[in-house]
Amino acid sequence: MILTERQLNRTLLLRQHLLSRASLTPAEMIEHLVGLQAQESLPPFLGLAARLESFDPYALSAQLESSALVRLSSLRSTIHMHTAADAALIRAWTQPVHDFYTQRVEIVRPAAQLEGFVEAVEDVLALGALPNAALEAGLVEHFPGIPAKALGLRARNELPLVQLPPRGLWKGSGGLVYDLLPRWTGVSPVVADDVVQDLAPQIVRRYLLAYGPASAADITTWSSLTRLGPVIKRIDGLVTYRDEAGKILYDVPDAPLATGDEHAPVRLLGRFDNLWLSHANRERITAKGTRKEWGIGGGGAVMIAGGHLVGLWKQVDGKVEVVKLLRDLTPDERDELAEETVRVESLLAS
Repeated sequence: MILTERQLNRTLLLRQHLLSRASLTPAEMIEHLVGLQAQESLPPFLGLAARLESFDPYALSAQLESSALVRLSSLRSTIHMHTAADAALIRAWTQPVHDFYTQRVEIVRPAAQLEGFVEAVEDVLALGALPNAALEAGLVEHFPGIPAKALGLRARNELPLVQLPPRGLWKGSGGLVYDLLPRWTGVSPVVADDVVQDLAPQIVRRYLLAYGPASAADITTWSSLTRLGPVIKRIDGLVTYRDEAGKILYDVPDAPLATGDEHAPVRLLGRFDNLWLSHANRERITAKGTRKEWGIGGGGAVMIAGGHLVGLWKQVDGKVEVVKLLRDLTPDERDELAEETVRVESLLAS
């Protein structure tokens, strides 16, 4: 079966709950999406507000404070917000990505070959969480002469270190403070080898439910993990489609497929959202030639309409300010933008 570009676009939005909002809890939505990109504080809140019928940002903050949700480096070696259980699982699965960055990124490389490094990090953190500067200073005592920045980054890559609140809270701020994931959450660590052998198919299946149908290259774009063909082959019962270019796309049986005729409303999302960071073909959600506008825009958050990126916006003193439109909006889209603006400004004022 061949799926058109429009079907793939609407199916992605359907599974992302961006055609209509869902009556899920924030934790349920975060679990469905296999995490939210969270390298900046605001985008996760905007992403949830766009997808959920009802959303209280302070309730989300409370879950971060209680350790039910956590922020740590996972997919693509970038900061994501996960449920506590998923944090252990996804962080272990993406350990090879973190190892790659330790070996290949110039600023980390001076610390890459140090023996006894994990034991040193655990020793420095033995008495509890520490600010990043104190963690780096403690590691310098173990490894004199190695740049503190390299040691701190390797610690982040080597172990599942959680960024503690108030960093990442709604309208909160705070320096970078790290704790070990198992101690902060009480969730047992997942051994990376176990993930590769036993749990990777489950993770890929979940990706397909939220982002599929998709190719192996798409899963690599989402996770930064390579050589996923054998994992896909071990997933029982997957169905296959082809896109209009003939590329094979994998999917979960009975996962919802859009017809392509569904209305795709205006939504205001954050600057970073896995909606457009999870497919090798960026045109799944951005029209030809427009994705570069997001990169060039720098600080612009994203506006989608008609299923694609149509503009950039930013918040100024709690108000939505459109930075750039990539095409003219229809009268109906202008009305929808006005409604979304009221919704987002109400969130920002809370």
